Formats: sequence, structure tokens, C-alpha cells
Amino acid sequence: MATPRRTAAGTEAPENGRGETPGAPALLSGSALAVFRLNGRFLALAEGLARPAGLSAAGWQVLGAVLNEPLPAAGIARVMGITRQSVQRVADLLVERGLAEYRPNPAHRRAKLLTPTAAGRAAIGRIGPQHAEAAERLAEAVGGAPRLAEILDALTELSEAVRRLPAPHEPEE
Repeated sequence: MATPRRTAAGTEAPENGRGETPGAPALLSGSALAVFRLNGRFLALAEGLARPAGLSAAGWQVLGAVLNEPLPAAGIARVMGITRQSVQRVADLLVERGLAEYRPNPAHRRAKLLTPTAAGRAAIGRIGPQHAEAAERLAEAVGGAPRLAEILDALTELSEAVRRLPAPHEPEE
């Protein structure tokens, strides 16, 4: 009996029961499930980091998107890969709490620009030390910063490949 192939993280690499790499459909399903689990774990980590600063993970994400330049909700949504409506709800809450404000958008009268207030920037600043500590622990857990950079490159490559896939065909009526 063959010894299972192991990944760099020490987990068993996927195989089809015969010691071979599974086919593309099984790899797509496995990749999707792994990314869904990773997303859930990252969201839980982000919630834990953001909560002491009085933010949610979504609030941190939206404020972080506008730290360097004001953006409309649609622009934030494009950068983050989420819906404009989701961004709008979070942005409205941030404005209501005094962590962000809307400014006129010279390019579009109705799509106001979101920008952080001093209180919003301070909240993001409070997350920094714990974020840095979590980043160091994560890098160590995967074998160091160079390995984490490789993982980031692979995730970015996978994300870009999925983005380029043609949309599935709609069923005919």
C-alpha cells in the first residue's frame, strides 16, 4: 500500500483512491470547498481582530478599502469582489457611527464617495498590532513568509483563473 502524498501543511494530498491525482471535476470541488473553509476561517479571524476596535469584519474591509482614496460603493464592491448593495449597507452603518462620511463625487452626482473620518482611521489603527501578530503566527504556521507568499501567489492565480472562466450557460426555456 502506498504512503499518502502529503502537502506542505502536512495534510493528505487529494487522491482518487488509486494513489493518483483526481480528475479536474473533483479538484474543482475540492478547491471550492477548501476556499469556502478558508473564507470562513479568515472571516472569524477578522471578526476577532476587528471587534476590540468596535468594528465588524465587513466594516474593517470597507474602511480599509477607502483609507488611501475615497471611493463610491460600486468601486469598493469591485475591489472587494462583493455586491454594491452589501457595501452600501456597511458604508451607511459606518457613516451612522461616525467612522466614515460621504463626500460629493465630481464624476457622478448620485454615487457619493466614502472616506474614513478620524475616528474611522483610529479604529483601523487599533487593529494594526493584533493584525501584525496574527500575520506573524500565520506565516510561521505555514513555514515562513516566503511560503506564505507562494500560497498567496497560488490563491491569486486560482482567483484570476476562475474570473476568466466563461459564465455557465443559462438553461434554455
